[in-house]
Amino acid sequence: MDLHDLLQENGSKLVLCVLDGLGGAATAEQPTELEAAESPNLDRLAVEGITGMVEPLGAGITVGSGPGHLALFGYDPQQFELGRGTLSAAGLGITLTPGDVAARGNLCTLDDDGLITDRRAGRPDAEEGERLTQKLREGVRLDGAEAEFHHVAEHRVLLVLRGEGLDPRLADTDPQETGVPPLEVRPLAEEAESTAELVTELVRQVREALAGERGNGLVLRGFDTSHELPDFTERYGVRAATVAAYPMYRGVASLVGMDVLGAPHSLDEQVTLLREHWDDYDYFFWHHKATDSAGHDGDREAKIAAVEAFDGVVPDLVELAPDVIVVSGDHASPAQFSGHSWHPVPTLLRGGSAGVDEVERFGERWCRGGALGLRPTTALMPLMLAAAGRLAKYGA
Repeated sequence: MDLHDLLQENGSKLVLCVLDGLGGAATAEQPTELEAAESPNLDRLAVEGITGMVEPLGAGITVGSGPGHLALFGYDPQQFELGRGTLSAAGLGITLTPGDVAARGNLCTLDDDGLITDRRAGRPDAEEGERLTQKLREGVRLDGAEAEFHHVAEHRVLLVLRGEGLDPRLADTDPQETGVPPLEVRPLAEEAESTAELVTELVRQVREALAGERGNGLVLRGFDTSHELPDFTERYGVRAATVAAYPMYRGVASLVGMDVLGAPHSLDEQVTLLREHWDDYDYFFWHHKATDSAGHDGDREAKIAAVEAFDGVVPDLVELAPDVIVVSGDHASPAQFSGHSWHPVPTLLRGGSAGVDEVERFGERWCRGGALGLRPTTALMPLMLAAAGRLAKYGA
């Protein structure tokens, strides 16, 4: 059965709210960050809807943000693989052509022995990050390819290589831990060996260009090239847009054909964009990054605060009277792990024909007993459409 054959237009409004890295992992000593947060407005949505847990790619699998978001949009992450380089390029509005190679880079701090002491170089502000990126533009020159550097945010930099015979099949150089050196550039296919040599030379020149800086190294992740994905509007019959502060998430939305509504810098600006464009679209993807950033930093209190900050704008969202609201996450980022984990993600679905269950709070221990049960994240999109009355009956 093709879901597309069941689509029907009815003017309903759908909102997907993604609290990046929302999921946590409770211990004997403390609850998860979501469970610990004071979030009465999210709790109210849980009371008014149904809840459960979702897994982006199956039991025990830890996913990156790209696969996690594709699953939220109903795309099988195993069928549609996207590297962070491609996502970052799309988020910055940079068009990759076939043959280009892109990677997401982290400015990092290396000691005199070449060991990573800070994977994020102290999280430089926008001005400092751009200054360091400009030093890379001026200091790196390759024979056989053109290297472009674009500042993304804080310590994050996009690398784009353009030239003949490039191949994106390279392993990450980011070990994702401190006290060790960056990984060597390693080809994953014979055809990528010359590209690996270019990137090895690039990394050497980066260290020369950034010598003396706090951000004196660059580790690379998610080498990829251009991709075409099935259009979201054709797939689901809704006019779709995103309000996301962070470029990469505007990127993944644009790659599936959603319109990008500005570049908001705060939750309040996201609310304003939503209000201004409410009549123009049927489906909105709202992204909140702060929960994930705090999880990566191992900052439990900051992640709790990020949940509570989002909770503060939920009344503004409800005031717009969407027919269906989903609140979920792309993956778990428990603060005690300082990164992504395999744990299922708490989720609520409120509105339309969704109904209610007995859950009265939004958090892992309560959602585990909700009516949604444990489902693949890819199920959320058809469930939203069904609750909104946008799927016709199948068969006689």
